[in-house]
Amino acid sequence: MTLNYLSSLPLPDEWFAELARRVPDVSIHRMTAEQPPGPAALATIDFLHTGDWFPDASAVPQLRGIQLDTSGVDHVRKTSLWDTEVPIATLGGIAPVPMAEYAMMTLLELAHRMPRIAQQREERVWPSNADRLESLTPRQLAGATVGIVGYGRIGREISRLASVLGMTVLGVSRSGVARTQADVFDTGRLAPSEDHTELFPMSELDAVLRRSDFLIVVVPFTELTKGMIGERELDLLPDNAFVINIARGGIVDEKALLHRLRAGRIAGVALDVFDDEPLPETSHWWREPGALITPHVAGLAPQYQAQTLDLVVENLTRLAENRPLLNEVNRVAGY
Repeated sequence: MTLNYLSSLPLPDEWFAELARRVPDVSIHRMTAEQPPGPAALATIDFLHTGDWFPDASAVPQLRGIQLDTSGVDHVRKTSLWDTEVPIATLGGIAPVPMAEYAMMTLLELAHRMPRIAQQREERVWPSNADRLESLTPRQLAGATVGIVGYGRIGREISRLASVLGMTVLGVSRSGVARTQADVFDTGRLAPSEDHTELFPMSELDAVLRRSDFLIVVVPFTELTKGMIGERELDLLPDNAFVINIARGGIVDEKALLHRLRAGRIAGVALDVFDDEPLPETSHWWREPGALITPHVAGLAPQYQAQTLDLVVENLTRLAENRPLLNEVNRVAGY
């Protein structure tokens, strides 16, 4: 049986040609903002491949599966498709390696006082020997503790890299145990390693915060995690701790974080996500000393197109065989 596949994504012609070669029994439909599909075409679609375009559920009565171009699903919960039983699959499995590398890059930059060095470079100031010793001596990583809030595939890869530096790793997840799902997308890039991370459930977050010299936030945005790192939680961190957020805006209280950074309570922050994106030109974060700011780039994957193609091929095959999709979202958990 031929599957009708619709993509709203601006992927190259070669990508779709390879999809047609690898899944012969698929009828490929492509749309643009200038040429949206009509009602008759939408009514025949079996599989939707999209990032942020979602038709009303009533317009796609034959829809049997949705492949997202994102790992997060917070934007889907606002659509009528969320309230259906149509399986939704995420892009999970493509981003863990680059996101873990980003987390460790910023951790190293914060530890080695790069925000302060960048400020001095901007001001063309060469510090005195005394100033270098006082303000540019790096934080020792061996023996320091990193708390990872959100211990899925990304958290496990961060743990592996942090362990190489001799850091103690504390992982926080909803259940307090490492997920061992076999039915998830694996790019084959995650290096196997023995996991010595101490794991905690969300109910023990406070205990983890009190021990975390570095806090890395990588949980999905859900009703449970919305605003979970606020004033009280930030005040539980040790003095001069560092905070890294590569999850979503709305999880960490930005105003509380900024206040504690300016007061010297927090030693430095790295933010790849914000409450408002794009980050407004008027935002204090652009020029805030002690802050590393990037435009939501942590999850960009070097092999994105090839890995996405593998995932779409797999899920189209599973759909044709009436098997569960890879990376299927748990609507109750919210991710």
